Amino acid sequence: MKNLFVLALATLLSINVFAQKKEDVFNADVPVTWLGLDFSQLKFIGDATQWQDAGEITNSQMRDKYFPSWNSLFVTEKDRYKVADAIRRTEVKYAIDVTEKANNSLKGNFFESDANKFQLLDEQKVASLVKKYDFKGNSGVGMMFFVEGMSKGRETASMWVTFVDMKSKTVLFTQRVESKAGGFGFRNYWANTFRTALKEIKSDWKNWN
Repeated sequence: MKNLFVLALATLLSINVFAQKKEDVFNADVPVTWLGLDFSQLKFIGDATQWQDAGEITNSQMRDKYFPSWNSLFVTEKDRYKVADAIRRTEVKYAIDVTEKANNSLKGNFFESDANKFQLLDEQKVASLVKKYDFKGNSGVGMMFFVEGMSKGRETASMWVTFVDMKSKTVLFTQRVESKAGGFGFRNYWANTFRTALKEIKSDWKNWN
């Protein structure tokens, strides 16, 4: 009985030792893995048809063409989408297959006419999404954006910048950010919101800590 107690105590202590904390998010010595963009909660507010180069955009095109295209920019154009620089790291790891898996299985309608649905998430809802996530065996601190809304009228996107302990599937820190769109063509116009969000994270980093 004593041996079982000692084993249980040792297991509990080992879990606590390796569990990530909020402080780790802001510790430049703690590695971070960039997990990508999650579009499971996205509502595109407004008409996306006949958008300059894109023509009519369907739900399946959003899922199969634009979601992976926006996600891949963080890997193929690292000099422009500077994740490490935004969070005061010299480098980050990349595992965008985590969010790609979630995005690939999405069904339903991403388009919405009700402007009030631009913001639907909160900290509790983000925590619930993270708890159900498949982090594909990754551990440590993960960083991802839950993209919440894209408003054609506001020319703005909103997203929840979220840091997680991938092992325990818990949120370490999350913050809502709005960023401006810009550029030519549907893909580039909204891709700019993610690059702008990284700049805003960098400028607000000390206030978040």
